[in-house]
Order: sequence, then C-alpha cells, then structure tokens
Amino acid sequence: MHRSKIVSLNYSSKMSGEIVIQANQLTKQFGDFIAANSITFEVYKGEIFGFLGANGAGKTTAMRMLCGLSSPSSGQATVAGFDVRTQPEEIKKNIGYMSQKFSLYEDLTVAENIQFFGGIYGLSNKHLKAKSEELINQLGLQSAKGQLVGSLPLGWKQKLSFSIAILHQPKVVFLDEPTGGVDPVTRRQFWDLIYQAAESGITVFVTTHYMDEAEYCNRISIMVDGRIEALDSPSGLKKRFNVSSMDEVFYQLARKAKRSDN
Repeated sequence: MHRSKIVSLNYSSKMSGEIVIQANQLTKQFGDFIAANSITFEVYKGEIFGFLGANGAGKTTAMRMLCGLSSPSSGQATVAGFDVRTQPEEIKKNIGYMSQKFSLYEDLTVAENIQFFGGIYGLSNKHLKAKSEELINQLGLQSAKGQLVGSLPLGWKQKLSFSIAILHQPKVVFLDEPTGGVDPVTRRQFWDLIYQAAESGITVFVTTHYMDEAEYCNRISIMVDGRIEALDSPSGLKKRFNVSSMDEVFYQLARKAKRSDN
C-alpha cells in the first residue's frame, strides 16, 4: 500500500525541546480492519497539535491508544514519558482529557465538581482550595460556584470542563471535539483558555471539525483511512496544496477517503 510522505516543519525554538508525545509506526487492527495504520509523529511541550480527519479516519482509535485506553497491535508510542503498552496507568495520571460529550456531574455544583475531580487527581486539600479559588476567579464564576453545573449554559460548562481537566497541571491534555455545539464567540473564548494552557507548558492535543480552529494550532496532522496523509503548520499545508484555507486542504485530502466508520 502506498505510504504517504509526511511534510516536515522547521520547528520554532518553543517546539524544539522536550518531546511529550512520540508515536512510531503505531498500529491498531481489529481482525482484518486496520483502524490506525503505522502512524508516526512527535508532539512537543507547550505545542497545540491539531489531529484532524473525516469520520472513519482513525482519529478516535489513535487517541484511545495515546490515552492508555487501548493497547496497540504493533508499533510504539510514549506519552509524558510513559509507554502506552506497558504503562497505561501512569499515562492516565499525567494527562487531562475532555470529550465532546460533557463529562462533569450536572447534579453537583461548580464548587463540588472542582472538589471531586481535584480529589481524583490527588491534589492536597490546601492545594485544591487555592486552585479552586483561582479557577473560579479566572472563569468569572464567583456568583455561580454554588449553582448546579446542569443549569449552566453549554459554553460555561465546556470552559469549566476544560479548566478542571488541567486542574492538576498535566503534561498533556487531550481535547476531543471540545467546542461542538457552542457559539463562535464562546469558541474563541475557549481557545483563549487553550492558549493560556499552552503558555504554561501544557501540551494540547486537539481534534476538531471546525477548520477555522485548525488555523489556531501550531501544527496539524490529517488522517485519511487510518494513515497520516499530511503533517505541517497551517501555513505550510496551505502552501503545499496551493490553497487559501484549511477547509480546502481538508477537502482535498478527505475526498480520497474510502471508508466512513472508525
């Protein structure tokens, strides 16, 4: 089978240091179906890395392996310095995760959710109290901290969910379609939080179907039928495909897809 050439990028100094995610020929096979096929890439500390692909491209399968939730059929990968095959529990302790489906407890208050997840992350009472106050002030939720999360607007829920996902200052946070269903203004505010996290040294690994959001990433990989077909900065990809938008880049690659299910 044809192996795509991955376009290299001259990394900025920010992305030339610590490798936080490294995948080498990472593969996941279910019977005769190869969901993720020999994917190879590196992600650096503080980088915002976009992981794109049409439905069925293999993104979810790849992300599950990187999060320590699924063991690869072959190949290797490390996340935050831990092996996905032999140290999945260590990976889970050193990452944050936010899914498209809202993951906080809607029948608990804002403050109770922070307390609950902070305890799961192993924060001391003293540290958790300080982080809780900092988070509530940062999000402007002082008047809503005693409010049930289920009563909050979707945009506030998503911003709270992200902030709790990085409460323990993980090395990597995985965001799976984090802004689905929220309005454009709230999406932009959400990305301000992502920038702040990256500036603090947290690596952000994000999937999105919004191509304007792809423009906000330092680099983007695009999967087609289980393989990484392109990997570069947004400007590098637009130059390579001689187009003016990431929508056009994505369309050129995605229309080659032969399958439609992950």
